[in-house]
Amino acid sequence: MTVRLHDYFRSSACYRVRIALNLKRVKYETVAVNIVKGEQQESHFAAKNPQQLVPMLEIDGLELNQSLAIIDYLDATHRDPPLMPDDAAARSKVLAMALVIACDIHPLNNLRVLRYLDDALGVAQDRRDDWYRHWVAQGFAALEKMAAGSGAFLSGATPGVADICLVPQMYNARRLNLDLTDYPTLVRIDAGACTLPAFRAAHPDAVTKTI
Repeated sequence: MTVRLHDYFRSSACYRVRIALNLKRVKYETVAVNIVKGEQQESHFAAKNPQQLVPMLEIDGLELNQSLAIIDYLDATHRDPPLMPDDAAARSKVLAMALVIACDIHPLNNLRVLRYLDDALGVAQDRRDDWYRHWVAQGFAALEKMAAGSGAFLSGATPGVADICLVPQMYNARRLNLDLTDYPTLVRIDAGACTLPAFRAAHPDAVTKTI
């Protein structure tokens, strides 16, 4: 059965899933969904995903949405390599770091929120960019402290769910010109992860672009 990822190249949530699929060595086809043009709201996609968001993964006869839920499914069905520690305390720490990004930073800065600031509230572009950088900086400040003492990756000796969340957020932080000087641990871990083939192949510059 063909695995299909409904994907937008610059979506950090999609970027996470691409990394996970690559780490798990799951071959997949990409269905490009241009969220800038609103293709996620078209009836054929909305019928598959009532939230009308990407990513959406078709696998094993299922239609899965929400990036962390998709990653959890992949981790449960393709155990090698594991993306979460087995130890309960280590698992909780790794998941907490992933959620700083996926639940605290990202929701405030995704496209539909930024468009609401622009279209409904009339926030100017420079102020909107300040909004973006503010929430990333606040989350990264906490994450830098949480990452103290980390090894090669946030998730331990090998990359896992926290690193899968970190790398796309670092990519977006650089796009919005956030000064990363105060986050040396995050910069180090991101640099190491980005040397790995699974991460390189998932990078927005390496995948089909829909502008």
